[in-house]
Amino acid sequence: MKRHYFGTDGIRGQVGKEPITPEFVLKLGWAAGRVLGGSGDAPGKVLIGKDTRVSGYLLESALESGFSAAGVDVRLLGPMPTPGIAYLTRTARARAGIVISASHNPYEDNGIKFFSSQGTKLPDDVELAIEEMTRRPLQTVGCADLGKAKRYSDAAGRYIEFCKSTFPNRLSLEGLKIVVDCANGAAYQIAPLVFSELGAEVIAIANEPDGFNINRDCGAIHPQSLQHTVREHGADLGLALDGDGDRVILVDANGELVDGDQMLFIIGNARQAEGQLIGGIVGTLMSNLGLEQACKTRNIPFKRAAVGDRYVMNLLEGEGWELGGESSGHIICLDKSTTGDGIIAALQVLAVMAQNGRPLAELKAGMQIFPQTMINVRTRKRLDVRHCKPIQDAVSAAESRLAENGRVLLRASGTEPVIRVMVEGRDSGLVQRLSQDLAEVVRQAAREVA
Repeated sequence: MKRHYFGTDGIRGQVGKEPITPEFVLKLGWAAGRVLGGSGDAPGKVLIGKDTRVSGYLLESALESGFSAAGVDVRLLGPMPTPGIAYLTRTARARAGIVISASHNPYEDNGIKFFSSQGTKLPDDVELAIEEMTRRPLQTVGCADLGKAKRYSDAAGRYIEFCKSTFPNRLSLEGLKIVVDCANGAAYQIAPLVFSELGAEVIAIANEPDGFNINRDCGAIHPQSLQHTVREHGADLGLALDGDGDRVILVDANGELVDGDQMLFIIGNARQAEGQLIGGIVGTLMSNLGLEQACKTRNIPFKRAAVGDRYVMNLLEGEGWELGGESSGHIICLDKSTTGDGIIAALQVLAVMAQNGRPLAELKAGMQIFPQTMINVRTRKRLDVRHCKPIQDAVSAAESRLAENGRVLLRASGTEPVIRVMVEGRDSGLVQRLSQDLAEVVRQAAREVA
């Protein structure tokens, strides 16, 4: 069956427009309660957490009502990073964890995603079952069986201690000055405490959410303020989370960005040197070629998954590996957590710094970032680039020009009629020319099928 509501990362959209409406979200809570809540005398409980969007109050109440109508108890976590909700779902033996967040999107958007009792994303068949249940009439359980709601009293403290436990006991962050950009999001209270309790001097920014400023000119997708603050205060490094705390981007003492690919290299290279790397590293189709070549040089196996942390996770589990992620800063360390976690990913890099006594700029220098150009070509109709001879001929010609020093990727957007033309290589001028030439070939092909 084809999904109607669930995407690759839950259900997301603009608040007030289908499906992010009070009516649908209440029905979704009831449907999820029927599917996930179990049956009999012990229907179990679910956890609900959220980021700092003003619409979180509305959606939290709607979900709570839906689960109660299905006879499922609810524990409300309040503002909590997505990976924290996954962790608490597992340790509290809950039937499921629900996250109210639209991640890095602006405040007008919101979304709902689910974690299983094991703190992992729901299998496709369970999401389809929930969708099917939303099409049925809502039937409330008897009054004596209605679900009850309570606040989870020490959710933040439990997650803080968990994050700290992933940092080696023998190491400390004393002597480091760290700027922490909380994106005015779910980690605004938790992240500064984690790093300061491990010994760092912390300068927190974008840590005053008002319901509307989440991700606004801050966080992982807008790191300019972080770069400025690191240089202004002479900090050793900075880190920027996104709105729900599952993504992180670092900044070295020079104010230069360190993306997810570079973090994967730093963590993986250190583990390889210590004999602690299980298997290899999983990146995505968009991971920089520099990461692949740095892994090859160090005999670290490297594989690419489709874009999306769901696909990275699937490949990690299939290979039996532990480390993977995306250049955007979604880093998965399966030996530490069941999902991508921005705070934990940053701690793994900081552990390498503390262990080796080397600054971030020096650690990232072992990997060369190849120049990369992306051009989005809009089409009126869907264009299958795989079966278009002029496009494939142009791709082959470009790949011949690049040889082993570059690569070409053409990828159709999953949400809009756009073909993404990506070229990367050692020679930035050649990369620019080839990407523009390829984009023009795609435009011409698109005009012919319009």
